[in-house]
Amino acid sequence: MKSAVESFGLILLLISTSCASQGKKEAEGHSLAVERAVQFLAREVPAWNRENGCYSCHNNGDGARVLHVARQNGFVLDEKVLSDTSKWLEQPGQWEHNKGDPGFSDQRLANLQFASALLALTGANNRNPALAEAVQKVLKDQGADGPWHIDEESRVGSPTTYGPNLATYMGWQLLQSSPNAEVKIAAAKAREWLLHAPISNIPAAAVFITAFGKENERLADKVDSALALIKKGQTREGGWGPYADAPPEVFDSALVLLALRELKDPEVSGMIARGRDFLVASQRSEGSWPGTTRPSGGNSYAQTISTTAWALEALLKTQPIN
Repeated sequence: MKSAVESFGLILLLISTSCASQGKKEAEGHSLAVERAVQFLAREVPAWNRENGCYSCHNNGDGARVLHVARQNGFVLDEKVLSDTSKWLEQPGQWEHNKGDPGFSDQRLANLQFASALLALTGANNRNPALAEAVQKVLKDQGADGPWHIDEESRVGSPTTYGPNLATYMGWQLLQSSPNAEVKIAAAKAREWLLHAPISNIPAAAVFITAFGKENERLADKVDSALALIKKGQTREGGWGPYADAPPEVFDSALVLLALRELKDPEVSGMIARGRDFLVASQRSEGSWPGTTRPSGGNSYAQTISTTAWALEALLKTQPIN
């Protein structure tokens, strides 16, 4: 007959084994979700131009950008997947001559999304002439007060429209890649606008933390305020919506995960784990995620592609380090 100590030890061993097995299954599920998403975008990114005769912000902007991120994380892609898109991105002078429907496009946003994809392609090589040209195109779209005034009627933005907070952050990141003195002044104006932009919703809080979460203690109070809103907004499902009391959405959840990776708050690792679980559980079987639309529940191919790109980027960049 086993002693009480032996029985207790056996129980602990069984619990430990069960937890390890569960953890392994979750890790495998997350890896499969990433692989499915990469495969989905690898199919869809080149398909748009092949089928429509033009390049799109969602496929050849967001989608291509995140496929470059996947490459940086060790995924091997057939050269044909991004060859046409890469050639397009390396010709910024042709971007405004695209064949897309002008009634459904914003050239400022297109410039920003194509330039961000080009930045991912070139790796912030400030000697690259195409990137320098793209920076100048995006610079012309910047408002005099520092931000990119894109989709301002929406307080929270969307995967394909960004909104001023996310657009300004993406523009700021692009301008910082340039050694040009004029561009550096413009980058400083974008940074200053982001510093003082109100944190009135979850995407705004996520953008602020992404931009300034690693900065000095001078910004600690505002980072803490943004983090408090994000903590309040995490739902039972693990994700976040556009507001603290809203149902979870994939895009908003992806933005938050990308922000939380900048912090060392003791609660953050658990929040990230739950957020990742939400994304994995929300993925469709073919590898995409439902498009986050405003209002929620709409059906949009463009939003689906961009939402999938943001979700994949969040999963790639928040993978636990073994």
